[in-house]
Amino acid sequence: MATRSRSRAELARVEISQASAALDQRSPSWIETDAFDRDAFRKWSEASPSFHDLSSHAGRLLPHFDAFLLDLYALLYKLNVSFRPAEAVLPSAALYGPLLRAIAGTPALELLRLQTALDEARAAIGALLLGEKILAVLKEEWLLNRGQMLDAWGLKQQEEELMRLWQQARAVATLADESPRPSLVHLARRLHQEAELAERRLSQRLEDVQRPVRENIERQTARLQSEIAQGCTALEDFEAAAHEWDTGVGHEAYRSPALQVEFGKRLAQNPRLRKLANLVGRMRAHARALRQKALERCNEEMYSVGTGADLGRILPCELAALRHPLRRRDFARRLLEGTLLQYELRGQEEAGRGPLIVCLDVSSSMSGDKDVWAKAVALTLLDIAQRQRRLLHAICFAGPDTPLYESDLNYGQRYSSDPQEVLRLASYFPGGGTDFRRPLEAALHRLQQKPLRKSDVVLITDGECTLEPGWTEQFLEHKRRLGFRLYSVLIDIGSATTHSLRQISDRVASVRQLTCEAGSDLFLAL
Repeated sequence: MATRSRSRAELARVEISQASAALDQRSPSWIETDAFDRDAFRKWSEASPSFHDLSSHAGRLLPHFDAFLLDLYALLYKLNVSFRPAEAVLPSAALYGPLLRAIAGTPALELLRLQTALDEARAAIGALLLGEKILAVLKEEWLLNRGQMLDAWGLKQQEEELMRLWQQARAVATLADESPRPSLVHLARRLHQEAELAERRLSQRLEDVQRPVRENIERQTARLQSEIAQGCTALEDFEAAAHEWDTGVGHEAYRSPALQVEFGKRLAQNPRLRKLANLVGRMRAHARALRQKALERCNEEMYSVGTGADLGRILPCELAALRHPLRRRDFARRLLEGTLLQYELRGQEEAGRGPLIVCLDVSSSMSGDKDVWAKAVALTLLDIAQRQRRLLHAICFAGPDTPLYESDLNYGQRYSSDPQEVLRLASYFPGGGTDFRRPLEAALHRLQQKPLRKSDVVLITDGECTLEPGWTEQFLEHKRRLGFRLYSVLIDIGSATTHSLRQISDRVASVRQLTCEAGSDLFLAL
């Protein structure tokens, strides 16, 4: 009798374990991914605040949205995209299946995959942009209404209840297998039957929920693909602008996955930022071409003979050793040790220069092309400051009631630029009136804190400001005492005059055409 009870208990435990294991092995993701894909996506998503905000907001509308983002990443990253069968996906994630198939069939996505396949950064940025596009679609409720979203949460609740029943049945079956009492065997079978009944109810509920969702997605396929195509176009535009920004500002924008994702998102979604990136790239190349002169290096002369490993200064007698097989080996040894005879050079090293302070007018009259051009000049000056080993401090100003925005753009090791500060500066535009006395007073205060000779202040504006004689005399006295120069750039598109600026500036440039060549005089003067 005990043997028969034990065999029944063991049979019940095996049946329950197999049935519960089938549910445990289901995944919330529809696209097949391996451990490498999941680790790569986790590296990009966990460090990005945008991914966190997207998962948090969309997770209130539908369950398993983080798994849906992984599917979008895999859709863009993997060369061979393979969908899981429906029975291998959790019921609460079943609504994403028709949605992903509609997205995968978008012609624009196929073209985009030529750029994102096997590229982790682009695929992560693309998944973020498409995920935000889907979130906007869900909020509009033309793809899924509120009732269907609630049905998805109802499926998740039934799914969790089913898992709880299977766990209870498995625990009781394990106890019955260890001590085969008829009461435990009967309880295990009863729980098994309840779990099977709950699973059938869940399957029926899933079919009732999934059918109208599938039909609605099929009806809205054209509109959905149009929305996805817009996200794909933004990502394609990002590629060209990112190259210009990268060469114009430096490689510091890609120091970490979080910065790269945030930068890619903002550049893809902001046409004004893309326009600025394109102008910065051209202006920086033009400024470097102008400044490719010997003036940026000190003149040097040969004055002695010493030892070292600089092949450009090796004595001819040392180079003659390369003809002999044994002496060639001795030459290689001495080259590694740095003991070859070479010419010594000496020259007058240029003394360090003070900081560069750029005052940018961000008033309402500067909106549009003026603001883009002014900030492109500021970022080009950032490149010049880095090459001259100078700090650059930016001051954005508007009217008397608008607070000043101050930012250190390259306050780092080897004067490298801070990508976050650069992006904040590029996006900052409060509007308002024009008062350039306050930014000049802020520049004076900064120079007085750490007095350095050969400092430069650049003022870029398109407006006028009345300067009182007393204030003008006081400013000129500070300028003589601190030994800095003030370069003013007036964007002369309108009725502005240079009278006020000429009273306090060493040089005033009037710009009528906002091109990359318009700032040539300023780039050469600095």
